[in-house]
Amino acid sequence: MKKCIITVCHNKRTSSNRVFNKISKIAKSSYGWFLVFKLHLIINNKGEIMSVKITKCNKSDLSIASVISEGLSGKLFGDKAYISKELFHQLLTNGLRLFTNLHKDMKTYLLDIDDKRLLNKRSLIESVFNVLKKHMHLDHTMYSSLINFFVHIIASLASYSISKLNPHLISSSSPDSLS
Repeated sequence: MKKCIITVCHNKRTSSNRVFNKISKIAKSSYGWFLVFKLHLIINNKGEIMSVKITKCNKSDLSIASVISEGLSGKLFGDKAYISKELFHQLLTNGLRLFTNLHKDMKTYLLDIDDKRLLNKRSLIESVFNVLKKHMHLDHTMYSSLINFFVHIIASLASYSISKLNPHLISSSSPDSLS
């Protein structure tokens, strides 16, 4: 489970962008300030997309995690943005076990060797975002309408789903574990 930032417009052109000016929010990425949305993804160990959610950039990742994981069961691996006791217990009652890396000041807990290996393979979702942005052209800023923006995202996700470019784990011990 991870999020990706989809840039819509550079900060210099926000005053002239009438399509996303009221809907999107300004956020900072490594390249500067942009009007952006967040694309939240959950993938499985085969690199297949299990769940998708698009939100404004000012929406908390913790509030999205319980919504995007509805209907899923098994193991869920996320980054440090998803550390929360309330979220852990809520997902556990829904049949999901949440695994995250720890902050420096947190207590350690014992993990099964397979769970630790899968937690270290969280970079698989970064490969999925790389394929979506580089090969499926998810990230560009030439949207002329809001409907065009959403159609482009759906088309990029659909073309990824039917393509042969899915990154996956080579040897997996459990087929139902999510990434």
